[in-house]
Amino acid sequence: MGSTMSNPAPTVKAEAVMVAPNVGLSPPQGCPMHREPQQSVPSPPVSTPVSPPSECPMHQPDAPPASQGPVHQERAYEFVECPMKAGAQGLGPKGDIDPTNMMPPPNQVPAPDQPFPLDIARAESKIPRSGTEKNWVYPSEQMFWNAMLRKGWRWKEDDLAPHDMSNIISIHNRNNEQAWEEILKWEALHADECPCGPSLKRFGGKAKEFSPRARLRHWMGYELPFDRHDWIVDRCGKEVRYVIDYYDGAVDKSTYQFSILDVRPAYDSLGAVWDRMKVAWWRWTS
Repeated sequence: MGSTMSNPAPTVKAEAVMVAPNVGLSPPQGCPMHREPQQSVPSPPVSTPVSPPSECPMHQPDAPPASQGPVHQERAYEFVECPMKAGAQGLGPKGDIDPTNMMPPPNQVPAPDQPFPLDIARAESKIPRSGTEKNWVYPSEQMFWNAMLRKGWRWKEDDLAPHDMSNIISIHNRNNEQAWEEILKWEALHADECPCGPSLKRFGGKAKEFSPRARLRHWMGYELPFDRHDWIVDRCGKEVRYVIDYYDGAVDKSTYQFSILDVRPAYDSLGAVWDRMKVAWWRWTS
């Protein structure tokens, strides 16, 4: 993770929009997948079966089945529900790159010179997975460790303890939840267009590809972000790209919130330009 500088330059706050209560944060009641289960009661025969509301795209005939969800995520739930049993089966580093997150298959195998054992349990996020009725699953401590080694990090250069990896995972997960919360504020502008709410289709890191906005701020004397992600959101069948710049911030030990995020839709369409103009106007007049 990025480290806080001794004299940090002012950082940008995540953009926000005015959202009506309960808009954008949870799907509407019209989506049957989000209704509370009801007790079954006898009912008279009907001539035709009851169909779900047409506005929910996952219930339409041409909706992709759950089996076509993101690669390597299906087995992740084994580590959420029963990590010890799944760990005995093992997930090695073999396999192709997953195009949904630009990562290799999960590697839960301890590194040869690893100084202490790491947890292989994985936490389920609150971020819906596009094409399924499940959420994305975060990496385990062991997977995170192996990923850092793959990127060239060597643990002997740092004085790490087992609890440090636990804290790193907590910060990582909180950053992603925070990013999704900001995306939902933007997506609230399209609640009528997508009443069942958005889902995350794929994402990827672009740490060294600074966005034009980040470069412009740097030219004005502000710090560069320590990381950047591009998230592709499924807005009821329409792909929308969001750019997320991560800036250093003080760690909140109670919530593990660390980064200051700048989240906004990319200038990929006139709709994205219009959304950002509306938010800019709201901020100017409020």
